[in-house]
Amino acid sequence: MTGTTWQRLDGPVTFALPTRALTVLVLLVATNIAVLVASFMFGSYPIDLPGVLATLVGNAPSETAETVVWNLRFPRSLAAMMTGALFALSGAVLQNITRNPLADPSLVGVSQGAGFAVVAAMIAFPDMGSVWRPALAFAGALAVAALIQWIAMQRTGGATMRFILTGIGVAAFISAGTNALLTYGDIDRALAALGWLAGSIHAARWGEVWSLAFCLALCAPILIWAARPMTALQFGPDIATGFGVAVRRNRIALITLSVALAAFAVAAVGPLGFVGLVAPHIARRIARAGVGLHLALTGATGALMVSLADLLGRTLFAPVQIPAGLMTALIGVPLFVWLILRSQARTQL
Repeated sequence: MTGTTWQRLDGPVTFALPTRALTVLVLLVATNIAVLVASFMFGSYPIDLPGVLATLVGNAPSETAETVVWNLRFPRSLAAMMTGALFALSGAVLQNITRNPLADPSLVGVSQGAGFAVVAAMIAFPDMGSVWRPALAFAGALAVAALIQWIAMQRTGGATMRFILTGIGVAAFISAGTNALLTYGDIDRALAALGWLAGSIHAARWGEVWSLAFCLALCAPILIWAARPMTALQFGPDIATGFGVAVRRNRIALITLSVALAAFAVAAVGPLGFVGLVAPHIARRIARAGVGLHLALTGATGALMVSLADLLGRTLFAPVQIPAGLMTALIGVPLFVWLILRSQARTQL
């Protein structure tokens, strides 16, 4: 981190510039763009780089290439990147609220609540359009988050460990209800819901892309606002109150923000595990930064994780496609174990 001093009439002012974090952010964005271009090129219908570039500027070498890039691979790749960013940001906000590095939308029941609401609607009302999924997912996730927070506030003032343990128990209960719907529901509807629960992005089209883009555009200013109270909450509720932060009000607002981020992502592609858990840790390991820049690094890391998982899932064993949800688990679990082992090794030094 380097400092820059500006001379003013009332004295010098020094600005700290986190050059390493900014450099890493630029590299992450460039890597995301590279993976995006690679996702246009590789698949059952390969297209070379000049063909991809020509298609993007409107001079497609063939109608098939234009259809594959613009109707299939482009929206799918953008949806993967945006859902990864949403899950990662949701996990980062949740970890900050609870001050617990194990907090994750899928771990504390938020993703399960969103998934249960959508699966119940898919099985009970099969003719309901996918346009209602974001609202259903948000309602289910918000109800679960409110329930967990209410239980955690009993007698303990919202202790973080009680919040995590309560979330794990509620998540298990909701998962059992989802499994019951899949077991006893109509077989065709259950299969459709099961495919969605696997976290597959292959069906994502421009409708899902615009929905995710709307969520990011809506939540980005809120995340910028949230940087200040999140910075204060890192030191605990007592110190945050001393900084002038309304802890209870900001906690509720940040939980709602985390729920909204995860709910929109779940509604678009289904639940993806370990992204919200691992991405904030990876971002923190590769570059130390303040809360605002850390959120940007976390979003870029989550986007890279899911887009890379989707690319590998549809190309490694083609024509068989592995859902992105399975690939994120295969990538996320080893990364998380490695982070734990490295953290333990550092504490022993």
